[in-house]
Amino acid sequence: MDVKEIEVGTLKVYTFENRRDLGLTAGKQAANRLVELQKSPEKIVRMIFASAPSQSETLAQLSEEQGIDWSRVEAFHMDEYVGLPTSHPQSFGRFLQEHLFDKVKIAKANYINGIAENPAEECARYEALLKEAPIDIVCLGIGENAHIAFNEPHIADFNDPYFVKLVDLDLTSRQQQVNDGCFAVLQEVPTHAITLTVPALFAGNSLFCMVPGPTKASAVNMTLNHEISSDVPATILRTHPNTGLYIDKESAAQLN
Repeated sequence: MDVKEIEVGTLKVYTFENRRDLGLTAGKQAANRLVELQKSPEKIVRMIFASAPSQSETLAQLSEEQGIDWSRVEAFHMDEYVGLPTSHPQSFGRFLQEHLFDKVKIAKANYINGIAENPAEECARYEALLKEAPIDIVCLGIGENAHIAFNEPHIADFNDPYFVKLVDLDLTSRQQQVNDGCFAVLQEVPTHAITLTVPALFAGNSLFCMVPGPTKASAVNMTLNHEISSDVPATILRTHPNTGLYIDKESAAQLN
């Protein structure tokens, strides 16, 4: 497998020929970290997952990896649309159920309630769950506008006092959902979401960031070459002490 490796700040960047190789390697490396943590007999590994087509190959590989004791894994997802129940086909919680949780019979999955009557109370509830113990592994992506989770350029705060908050979605992010085939038209895409903040993601000990495909080329270029700024939220990944960015030739197309 042909892989190019570089470092930008503390960020390790791996470039693959295609998204299949990207997902296979990222999935294996995340699995290796998980198995390593489970060498401690009483350890419950706490993981946060993104929900997007960019994550599909990695999640598929994770679901097939041997040696993982999924009965000692507690999972969270990093965002959810306001107004969609977990049972909705386009719910992010539903995505993770179908692509991973139901396949491996995970011990515990904590879902954001997108139809909570009081979103502020739901944010506080989920934040309390996240803070019950350290987060070990985060599997994430980068949006077309360089968001991480739903920390959009107009609202991202690298020093956010909250771990979970209600946000309005950038037009680019909503259009991305149409581009990814998740919704038929822009009008169907919800306008608000509950998201984990940048400090919540950075609370993770190990971050695995998977970003394949041509629609992410601009975001990858900005992530690696723009000054570190909340205007390009993903640039902050260059400061995390243990993060890998997994890209393919298509998403790396604008890099020198």
